[in-house]
Amino acid sequence: MRRIAGLLFILASAAFSIAALSLESAPNASSLPEPQIASEQNLAVVVNLSNPVQNLSMPELRRIFLGERSHWPNGRRITLVMMEPGQPERAVVLRDICQMNETDFNNHFLHGVFTGEVLVSPKTLATPVGVRKFVFNVPGAIGYLRVLDLDPSVKAIRIDERGPEDKGYRLHVPPRSSK
Repeated sequence: MRRIAGLLFILASAAFSIAALSLESAPNASSLPEPQIASEQNLAVVVNLSNPVQNLSMPELRRIFLGERSHWPNGRRITLVMMEPGQPERAVVLRDICQMNETDFNNHFLHGVFTGEVLVSPKTLATPVGVRKFVFNVPGAIGYLRVLDLDPSVKAIRIDERGPEDKGYRLHVPPRSSK
């Protein structure tokens, strides 16, 4: 019995020593790098895989999202797909690309369709999966997704020569809240 107790004491002492050494060598909070905006928080502008466009300037993107440009360079009609009002992704597009609020955006399209300046209003979908499937199935489609919602079925294009994974990319979405 004494032998077993002695062995247990030695094992416990060794475990305590190892734990103490691990704590000494662990980095403290002040030595950790500063958190950066993760590319997962970026909003990617996506097109159909068959679309030859690789890059758009912010002014070109704005004209597309406002319905002022109706065709791609290859002649295919542009079909805009957006998330429903109230979604944080849509708010980023309205603020950073369209430079409008929801009311101004809706009024722009109502006026444009009424006057004939805009031929088609955006298609509105509820989920990122719906947007991704729509863009996959419609060759002239353009939409947007969080980087976390991307998959190989759509192509993320560069904005002003920067992709959503690059430093200096301009479209950021607040992190999703965990419910």
